[in-house]
Amino acid sequence: MTDHRDIHLVDDDEAIRHSASFMLRHAGFNVRTYKDGLHFLQTVDRTSQGCVLLDVRMPDMDGIVVLRALDQHGISMPVIVLTGHGDVSVAVEAMKAGAKDFIEKPYEKQSLLAAINATFHNQEDRDASRTNEVNARAKIASLTKREREVLERLVEGMTNKAIAEDLSISSRTVEIHRGHVMEKLEADSLSAALRIAFNAKLGSTAD
Repeated sequence: MTDHRDIHLVDDDEAIRHSASFMLRHAGFNVRTYKDGLHFLQTVDRTSQGCVLLDVRMPDMDGIVVLRALDQHGISMPVIVLTGHGDVSVAVEAMKAGAKDFIEKPYEKQSLLAAINATFHNQEDRDASRTNEVNARAKIASLTKREREVLERLVEGMTNKAIAEDLSISSRTVEIHRGHVMEKLEADSLSAALRIAFNAKLGSTAD
């Protein structure tokens, strides 16, 4: 979960840094401002949390370069880029470089807050999803080879009889393995076991 509602505002325009940070602090965010991309990159690291508001049109180091540097350094904070009105090509390039969203200048307060809140919400969903996947994979790892084979076929929607035929074992043996699977996964129903399997991406190309 994203515990700290931190905002990193990177913009070379002092007036924008002042007005935007005042508005965001008033909305309940913790705001840090940076006058350019270099100062920002020198300050943050992989442990940094929050959302980045990044101007794309800055001297010396533009926002696209900053986005690529964040990726190279393994800094995964979500980034919303601030673009000029109608600067679609830059916005597209920023999204390709890893930005989660973009806002056109001059932006309205509600539009900016909506984008920031959506970004935090999506980040929390991803954090929760990663946690669920790690926990699910740990449970799957406790299964024996045969138990995993049974679970994989349950994921495919096969019945006990079909699993028995496919694995050349008896239906009774399938039931025993299935019971062990449910116990090790701490699942009180087939649907619960399947959710764990899906969270672990069992049977997917990523598995």
